[in-house]
Amino acid sequence: MSLLTVTHLSDDAFRVDVRGHTLLVDQPNRTGDEAGVTPVELFVASLASCVGFYAERFLRRHGLPFEGLRVECDWMMRAGEPARVGRIAVRVTPPGWVPPELRAPLAAAVDRCTVHNSLRQPPQVDVTVAPMPLAPAVSPAGSASGPGSSPPAGAVPV
Repeated sequence: MSLLTVTHLSDDAFRVDVRGHTLLVDQPNRTGDEAGVTPVELFVASLASCVGFYAERFLRRHGLPFEGLRVECDWMMRAGEPARVGRIAVRVTPPGWVPPELRAPLAAAVDRCTVHNSLRQPPQVDVTVAPMPLAPAVSPAGSASGPGSSPPAGAVPV
């Protein structure tokens, strides 16, 4: 499996580290301070950039212009619970003319991008909470007890 790490920075901001690259993810707040895109925007952007990659490869393979290729996504959240993206409309705009006989194959190629395939057949997602060390026991005087001391009465390991 591949690994990426998400680390809390401050407020609602997180740093994503993957293969030596760093992304910033944040949530908008009332003051307008944001460190990066929201997780949902990053989700939609991953689909758009995957579609762009497949389109670029198709255009290149067929000797068509690809520099300046543009992919736009309109998306909206679904009303109700659970919160999720309800619709994404993707538009691929090649930078040059695409012959009519290659337009349908281009659409078919970008429709098979890995992110889109993963949305069609969702992956198994397993979420766990890492084991946490026990909090140091506190003596009646308020100081932490040393190693080997018993946890406070009623303490439950996590």
